[in-house]
Amino acid sequence: MDKKRLVAIKLNCLLEMFPVVAVIGPRQCGKSTLVRSLRPDWKYYDLESPDDYQLISSDPVAFFAINPDRIIIDEAQQYPELFRVLRGVIDRDRKLKGRFLLTGSSSPDIVKGITESLAGRIATVELWPFKQSEFHEKPLPDIYGLLVDSATKPVDFLTLQENLSLSQSMHVWLQGGFPEPLIEGEGQDGFYQQWMEQYIINYVGRDIRALFPKLNIHNFRRFLTLLAQFSGHQINMSDMARALEVTVPTVKDYLDIIHQTFLWRNLPPYTKNPLKKVQKAKKGFFRDQGILHYLLKITGLDSLLLHPVAGFSFESFVIEEIIRGFQSTMATQMEFSYYRTIDKSEIDLVIEGNQGVIPVEIKLASSFKRLALRGMENFLVDTGASYGILINRGKRVELLTEKIIQIPVNYL
Repeated sequence: MDKKRLVAIKLNCLLEMFPVVAVIGPRQCGKSTLVRSLRPDWKYYDLESPDDYQLISSDPVAFFAINPDRIIIDEAQQYPELFRVLRGVIDRDRKLKGRFLLTGSSSPDIVKGITESLAGRIATVELWPFKQSEFHEKPLPDIYGLLVDSATKPVDFLTLQENLSLSQSMHVWLQGGFPEPLIEGEGQDGFYQQWMEQYIINYVGRDIRALFPKLNIHNFRRFLTLLAQFSGHQINMSDMARALEVTVPTVKDYLDIIHQTFLWRNLPPYTKNPLKKVQKAKKGFFRDQGILHYLLKITGLDSLLLHPVAGFSFESFVIEEIIRGFQSTMATQMEFSYYRTIDKSEIDLVIEGNQGVIPVEIKLASSFKRLALRGMENFLVDTGASYGILINRGKRVELLTEKIIQIPVNYL
């Protein structure tokens, strides 16, 4: 499992700028492996180990007096008091950088601890399951350098080279990006499905039960299965509440939980076009399509392509690939949303940052109809955006209009 992670370069840069760097993300996405490979000579403590927890929590002030730097603390959310103690340790020598690496998963507590206790002292980086280029051991594609540059023109994308084959992209779309089942599952029949089953059981039975002890675990498991039918859609909490026979506030709580524990992404609406009436419901989707396909009992690419969810799943896969690509760069102030007007004009992903606004349309098909670009053409006129992108399963990068460029998914 020693595949290189694209975010490693960014982490090294941040360790030169901040006293603490935290790597957060879902369980089993490779956080521990990454931080230990990044600083193999640092002392390592895992707060899910009773001995390490006792060592640090029994007298944290004394622990950090003995260990003032070069420390990795895994699963930091297990001891929320840690963040307050670290603040005092850091403030005794604010100029000293690169002292601590933390990881955290499946907990609102770690985000709260970071924002309340360590603001200004810490950089937080999100790690995800493998991006497709990571699993296939390729560097970050050149497209992200173009996307973060405000001077980029549509014609500049024509220089891009294929990063992967289409079949390699389809493999990661179908199976998701969690490292262990992707790597180990290649040589063991049945391992992938068994791993997914245990992951969901542990997520619901251990993580969620520990974080929210009053939660109805049976209802929450039913909610996960139901949510698979809604992934990629605008969220209608009333419909979900009726199907589960619970209240709308309960569904809202469930959605907050699955978002805060990194399995689900709530994509907000883009509302900055004053010329159009815009729908303001959030859109949401499972961030790893392997989990979605497991919940829907989809086990092969052929059955996925024939399934009614295929288009929505592909769209979600591409959105996550793009967001993970941006998060591997040093770009800041990035915002991601979707756009839909009352008259059903729609953009699947709107990227905003220092480079401006970039609309992205996503289609599972390998070809396109000119009529399908009308919504993007209107968006480009309304917002003054420099160009728009169509992501699909096409054969090559090509200009579709003066301002719209087709980029196949395997270039991401």
